Amino acid sequence: MKKILFIVAMVVAVGASGQLSRLTDTLQLHAELTATLSHGDYSPYWMSNNRYGVASVNPRWGAMRLGVSRSQSGDAGRKWQTGYGLEFAPVIQSHDSRFVVQQAYLDIQYKKLRLSVGAKERPSELRNQALSAGGLTSGINSRPIPQLRVELPDFWDIPGTHGWLGLKARLGYGFFTDNGWQQDFVDINNSYTKNSLYHTKAGWLRIGNEEKFPLTFTGGLEMNTQFGGTRYRKGTNEKLHLKSDLGAFWNVLVLSGDDPTDGIYSNEMGNVIGSWHFSLDYKGKGWGARGYAEHVFDDHSQCFWQYGWKDMLWGLELNLPNNPIVSDVVFEYLYTKHESGPIYHDHTPNIPDQISAKDGYWGHGLYGAWQHAGFMNGCGLVISPIYYPGSISIRHNRLISHHLGIAGQPADGISYRLLYSDQKSWGTYGAPLTDPQTGWTIFAEATLKPRCFKGLSFAMAYGHNGGELLGNSNGVQFTLAYNGLFTKK
Repeated sequence: MKKILFIVAMVVAVGASGQLSRLTDTLQLHAELTATLSHGDYSPYWMSNNRYGVASVNPRWGAMRLGVSRSQSGDAGRKWQTGYGLEFAPVIQSHDSRFVVQQAYLDIQYKKLRLSVGAKERPSELRNQALSAGGLTSGINSRPIPQLRVELPDFWDIPGTHGWLGLKARLGYGFFTDNGWQQDFVDINNSYTKNSLYHTKAGWLRIGNEEKFPLTFTGGLEMNTQFGGTRYRKGTNEKLHLKSDLGAFWNVLVLSGDDPTDGIYSNEMGNVIGSWHFSLDYKGKGWGARGYAEHVFDDHSQCFWQYGWKDMLWGLELNLPNNPIVSDVVFEYLYTKHESGPIYHDHTPNIPDQISAKDGYWGHGLYGAWQHAGFMNGCGLVISPIYYPGSISIRHNRLISHHLGIAGQPADGISYRLLYSDQKSWGTYGAPLTDPQTGWTIFAEATLKPRCFKGLSFAMAYGHNGGELLGNSNGVQFTLAYNGLFTKK
């Protein structure tokens, strides 16, 4: 909390500088109220997921968001640009409530290079934010992780290429803020961590110039690591200190080091997870199409081509010409059954063969799961630990899933969004299911933005869960929101 207050103090300090008038113009106010009413064990899936963690999985819950922000677009045309934001988001559940500082950040940018400090909601890369299920290793499903990062947030045209080659990248360190949630969530004798740290790095290369040719290819690699902190076993005196010194920061940067539980077979330090990204975009006259793929990995065997890349997310997005029926369509197919195979064996004198399989995506022996306050940090199609109280773990990572998203604007000020997902799970290699389990979910939302009340919107949604994975439920969700200028130039 002290660190968050420090970030807030920086925002206030910037506002109090000699350029107060410029840094407080075009300030945006955002206010939102959400109410969810359903029956069953859980609320319908897409009423709770891909909401930056501002949600509950309980059948009945409500949330409020209230914040102010200033976009860097207010400094358009300047070499130096500044943006900041502060948002609170309390969530009221059927059995408890919690208060969250959802966002508190400061962005300072010189030309294309940005320094970003704090907790900020960041969209999924190369995805339709409203219709996609999200990225496999990072996305919009969990609460923002406070961090310090240096980034090229938009593609920088490499000099001498006349705009045909572009680069974007990020490098950052931060810390998880779910200490109390983890301790309360697990049962006696189960493990949780406190004060764990975060590292992220990524780079994307764009080949093509859409102003001169309609076809563009983008490829990239992102890697994230959870490291440091202390692991506890609830109800006991057992605790394990994990490396958090300067050497640990270097080790996670270069993928070296080890954890105290590795023994003689050292591995990379921390909970490492990453993705390879590929995207092919076509921009037509009034329409567009994108085909994309993402490959998830958590060790060398799948980072490279040791056992082949069978586990992939494949996606197709269509942006249709202007019409009153359908404007955008997204279809995604996820396959993660392989995980390099079911056998893991470290080489020994008697059996010198090394078999680096049984990957166990999104899970980890020390940190439990790649999550923040219960929700997966990556793909919303993977059922988050928050659905299974008592332990922080992944119960379904060997799966086949389909996802469909459709959006349109049938009339001025009226829009809709339809989501459908299904899944078949074989559990995990560590805890396989005797018989595969299936599940599906439907989400239908209509949004009204009355012209007489600029900035105001009202959304009403219906959702349904079915199948064995999450059981049956039906529910409705209402959202009232306002987005408008708090101050003007």
